[in-house]
Amino acid sequence: MSAKYIHPFSFGDRTQSDLLGGKGANLAEMVKIGLPVPPGFTITTLACREFLLTGEIPSLLPEELEAALINLEKELGKKFGDPKNPLLVSVRSGAKFSMPGMMETVLNVGMTPEVAEALAQQTGNPKFAWDCYRRFVDMYGRIVCEVPLSEFHKIQQRVLSAFGVNAISDLEVDGLQALTDGYIKETEALTGETFPTDPREHLTRSVQAVFHSWNSERAQLYRQRERIPSDLGTAVNVQSMIFGNLSDDSGTGVAFTRDPATGETGSYGDYLVRAQGEDVVAGIRNTMSLEDMAKEFPKVHGELEKVMANLETHYRDLCDIEFTVEKGKLWILQTRVGKRTAEAAFRIAVQLVDEGKITIDEALTRVGGAQLAQLMFPQFDLRGSVKELARGIPASPGAAVGAVVFDSKRALDASRDGKKVILVRRETSPDDLVGMVAAQGILTSRGGKTSHAAVVARGMGKTAVCGTESITVDESGGFFTVGGESVYEGEVISIDGSTGAVYLGELPVVASPVTSYLEGLLSSASDEASPVVKAVDRILTHADKIRRLEVRANADTPEDAIRARILGAEGVGLCRTEHMFLGPRRSYVERLVLAENEDVQRGVIGEMEVLQRADFVGIMMAMSGLPVTVRLLDPP
Repeated sequence: MSAKYIHPFSFGDRTQSDLLGGKGANLAEMVKIGLPVPPGFTITTLACREFLLTGEIPSLLPEELEAALINLEKELGKKFGDPKNPLLVSVRSGAKFSMPGMMETVLNVGMTPEVAEALAQQTGNPKFAWDCYRRFVDMYGRIVCEVPLSEFHKIQQRVLSAFGVNAISDLEVDGLQALTDGYIKETEALTGETFPTDPREHLTRSVQAVFHSWNSERAQLYRQRERIPSDLGTAVNVQSMIFGNLSDDSGTGVAFTRDPATGETGSYGDYLVRAQGEDVVAGIRNTMSLEDMAKEFPKVHGELEKVMANLETHYRDLCDIEFTVEKGKLWILQTRVGKRTAEAAFRIAVQLVDEGKITIDEALTRVGGAQLAQLMFPQFDLRGSVKELARGIPASPGAAVGAVVFDSKRALDASRDGKKVILVRRETSPDDLVGMVAAQGILTSRGGKTSHAAVVARGMGKTAVCGTESITVDESGGFFTVGGESVYEGEVISIDGSTGAVYLGELPVVASPVTSYLEGLLSSASDEASPVVKAVDRILTHADKIRRLEVRANADTPEDAIRARILGAEGVGLCRTEHMFLGPRRSYVERLVLAENEDVQRGVIGEMEVLQRADFVGIMMAMSGLPVTVRLLDPP
């Protein structure tokens, strides 16, 4: 019997991410524990792998897809493609390992002009109905028909100008219709085909587009960086639409059960009224905080807080939650264990121990050496004369300095030339990944802690400041303005991802508190020790108690050995003697090789022997009797 390609959200649990993908497995888990999840079904990773292998949809998938749609129609009492009682769905990717923004999503699948007209009459809200159709045509044209985003941007600017408004959200029905018509005509011009009107064709091609996006350039780059295997494929989640853009008591948001940037306790997130999910992560509109949401919508915020507490207790970890509110009713669209910075990883691990949710042994497995190394990066020294330009949202900590660049391709080119750059954008999109990887840090004028720039930067350990509303970015002109000052491409700025501060020029740096602690210059018990220092101390102290493995260092000079000993090395695992004559001492090797006779050679060797003997003495003294392994020769 052949394997099933499609399962409803009521099937499975979070342990089945190999089959259902991470998103599908977590949706099944939330259904299992009784959370309000919009009904839907998951097309498994098996179907994607077969598609990628053959280039065709598996032969049995269309039949299963039709059966799954019929079951969903029965469950909701709606019909897919029926203007009288339409069922609309979202089509989202969902790989085993989270790849935020790297693959594709198509919302409002099932929308047609006829459905839009009927929805306008049924809801008494024509703007909502045509906004949904505009969103569908936009995403379908770009993602399925591969119309360049820049072409749609041109149409958008023409329509906004013609109707005298600054944003799509300000357009009325006739403006939305004009914008949608423009998208359709551009799509038809570039594809040479009539824009399809069959909802089932929309669904099938949207699924194919998500499968294809597994091997997009940005997805491959992200997998390489995060060391995610390339043969896993992605699942596809088809979920009934919840409309956050329906009314003033509707909206959409992203929430974290703790601060993913610092690890501070308390809920964090962003909420947008009259919006759909992509609006939040895209950062194209500035959001309200969950605190502001609590003031304006206390009932639904209270329900959200209960869900967040439930999920964190259930997963025993920081949870990242996407939710939508439709006419005052809360729905949870997805959850996952949230990506976090190195500081947050250490602090949250210790907090969960103190709360009795995990053991200290488990806390040790939730942090790693790479995260500890990130905490040792320097911080800005603000004791001198500094010029602060602006303050945004501290989205991902660190101290980054570089020349301003407004284009991801130019950021990559500059990085390849050995230049350090800061990528400055209004907001980032998944297409900016190459520039984000190349840059020292990211600065955006829009978006919050849950925007694309913030989430991806945190996952990469990259410094980011987002939602810097006081700056106006002119990407085409190659400058940004703040107050009465303009900063042009190529000028150097410094950004602090821990405070959100943006400074003009290159700021000096000082050692981080964690480095000072590791070097014995700062006690974890002192009043000056920050929460992250205390968290690092607890975890490293426990690691030293339970470990069985000794740790020795590579050290080729007395200075290396002294530092290794300070940092806890229990000896030198390898002292490479050839490394003693690198750098300024290389001239000795050159003189030895180029010596014209043995007398000259012996003279050079004599000089080298004095230096090397002193190095050995220094290394042995630094190790104070601990073992030192010396390599006399490294033959080619």
